Amino acid sequence: MTTATRRVLPGFGLSLGYTLAYLSLIVLIPLTAVFFKAGSLGFEHFWDAATSPRVLASYKLSFGASLIAAAINAVFGLLLAWALVRYSFPGKRLVDALVDLPFALPTAVAGIALTALYAKNGWVGSLLDPLGIQVAFTPLGILVALIFIGLPFVVRTVQPILEDLDTEYEEAAVSLGANRWQAFVHVVLPTLFPALLTGFALAFARAVGEYGSVIFIAGNIPLVSEITPLMIITKLEQYDYAGATSVAVVMLIFSFILLLIINGLQAWTAKRTGRAR
Repeated sequence: MTTATRRVLPGFGLSLGYTLAYLSLIVLIPLTAVFFKAGSLGFEHFWDAATSPRVLASYKLSFGASLIAAAINAVFGLLLAWALVRYSFPGKRLVDALVDLPFALPTAVAGIALTALYAKNGWVGSLLDPLGIQVAFTPLGILVALIFIGLPFVVRTVQPILEDLDTEYEEAAVSLGANRWQAFVHVVLPTLFPALLTGFALAFARAVGEYGSVIFIAGNIPLVSEITPLMIITKLEQYDYAGATSVAVVMLIFSFILLLIINGLQAWTAKRTGRAR
């Protein structure tokens, strides 16, 4: 049998060439330019620009808050997807539509709305302030914004897998003596875990690079509530292009490493559960 007869669809060479050219123009060439621009500084100046105390504090806040927000979204996104798939309740369609609101809402609008809501004179902030809890203009406000923009990624990743999951497996586990919690942990969760990791990775990736919804609620206090994307914008406004690209390179490297780890966990989980392709 020839190679041509084995192909299901024609045009593989043209499709592959178009895909590689498109990815090169949109992804590879811009990323390569960032590395070249940062390399123009020389290692010593690159290191100084990428590891100044103010920049290090922004790394810690951006990556730490993004990881925490993604972890919170993984838990509550799973609960929300479970409720939308397994139960019927009044307003279900409205809740399902509201999940996609962070996708449609401009990030600046989201940031202004969250700031107005959680400020000391806001609806929620006025209730939290007497308790000594301040959300707006603190790292906690950044966490709230990142949870808001990342939740749909987990819900929309887990929801279709949960819809396709046959409840007969859970019923069989219950009939064999398992309680509902044991059936969920040993039957349902292993099936959902790869999708849950994917949603976690997507939420994390979105949170690391988020800017518009964060700058309004963050307060942007140096060494306290400055995120790394803001540091890049600040350096660009000061015409420090090499310094900005140095910080961007560090973010790219760390994000890439974390995503590789998450993808490795996905592959390992899929292999263990017999779903590897």
